[in-house]
Amino acid sequence: MLAGELRLAGVSVIVLERLTEPMRQSRALGFSARTIEEFDQRGLLPAFGELQTIPVGHFGGFQIDYRIVEGGSYGARGIPQSRTESILAQWATGLGADVRRGCEVEALTAGDAGVELTAATPEGPRTLRAGYVVGCDGARSTVRELAGIDFPGTEPAIEMWLADVSGPRLRPRFSGERVPGGMVMVLPLGPDLNRVVVYERGAEPRRDRTPPTFAQVADAWERLTGEDIHGGTPFWVSWFTDSSRLASEYRRGRVFLAGDAAHVHMPIGAQGMSAGVQDAVNLGWKLAAAVQGRAAPGLLDSYHTERHPVGARVIANTLAQRILYLGGDDMEPMREIFAELLTYESVQRHLVGMVTGFDIRYDTGPGDHPLTGRRLPDQELVGDFPDSGKTSVYERLHTARGVLFDLAGAPEVRAAAEPWGDLVDVVTAAPHDAGAGTPLDGTGAVLVRPDGYVAWAGPIPADQAAGGRGGASPHTDTGTEGLTDALARWFGSPRNA
Repeated sequence: MLAGELRLAGVSVIVLERLTEPMRQSRALGFSARTIEEFDQRGLLPAFGELQTIPVGHFGGFQIDYRIVEGGSYGARGIPQSRTESILAQWATGLGADVRRGCEVEALTAGDAGVELTAATPEGPRTLRAGYVVGCDGARSTVRELAGIDFPGTEPAIEMWLADVSGPRLRPRFSGERVPGGMVMVLPLGPDLNRVVVYERGAEPRRDRTPPTFAQVADAWERLTGEDIHGGTPFWVSWFTDSSRLASEYRRGRVFLAGDAAHVHMPIGAQGMSAGVQDAVNLGWKLAAAVQGRAAPGLLDSYHTERHPVGARVIANTLAQRILYLGGDDMEPMREIFAELLTYESVQRHLVGMVTGFDIRYDTGPGDHPLTGRRLPDQELVGDFPDSGKTSVYERLHTARGVLFDLAGAPEVRAAAEPWGDLVDVVTAAPHDAGAGTPLDGTGAVLVRPDGYVAWAGPIPADQAAGGRGGASPHTDTGTEGLTDALARWFGSPRNA
């Protein structure tokens, strides 16, 4: 994902991939609602085909209708991680990313002017030099270790086993099912293929890193459910734990971390892969600006400032869910109180926003507009566009550039952005079916960063507020205060400055 983001900005990028062949197994079987939006922002959704979204999800085993939030869902279901990786790889290489398989980083030296890597490759040891390096190399990240970045957190307290197995006919248990002695889950993967997940309370985490045998999984399954799956054919057996760790720094000089290299936690709600995609989308345009010499002071540091708290919150909510979901009888009082709290709509909205990532709000600068710092949901726009006369917010983000949406036909808004025209597109349009409750209701202009978050928003001009939006007609006050500062903060000095 990060390679594609960098290539959209025209930056030369090399991906060193340890695996010689694409991964065929899939830990993740979908992605979150915010990740659906991020793929949509880049025009990637059609490659996935018709998405099956999950309207009802859970938090710690308690069911919640995620549609309580506009555009909300528990995420996309039935999309193996291997397919997601394949789609992203084709996208990135199609944009010109240089992916080199069978390459493993062995040494790293970072200085003020760049980074030097030594990697084992199929052709023998190679030395590569780059302006920046990003470790996207997982929980046991070599890049993180070589950069000397701490990875504090908790050791495993529990272990869960999984197996993709054909043969046994099992009823689906999509969100898992608490049973005496533990928890079991069944996720259908195909006509005759299921993923079974089993947690046996009281079992000590193993000390080695080898997968359990299928016989061990089947034994535990039978102890907890009474169902015999020993005669099934296993295609993959693996395991995971609740070990939770967060890198102390997402950036050290010219070295960055993203995805599992920066944060690991128990997999609940597709938050792991989704947080990694969000890291990449947050970092890509900032890193590109630095490579091209246009980054404003502090732009690269904002990657850690913005994403580190998100990683910490994901770890906190997954640990909380693990305690609620997998705890024993001693947790019953807590579950009773939690069930009572969930009768409040505000609590449901809060939890849905947390798991989907919809509630993320970055400190993008001064301004009290409710959109500032938040993701901008997609919305259809109408204006002087070819063919249908329509566009959308996310269609305009496909190129990963900044976008200033002039929603009230304000010439001074367009004039303010003109010096940044090589980095920021200006779109004059009006929201289709604008009205109370729509994301852009009451907004005259909005500056959106390449990652889809609002850097600045201004109200509808006073002379249009009563009579509706008037296309590009002349008017008085446009409320552009702070726009130039926001452009400079996020897009650097204007050209020819």
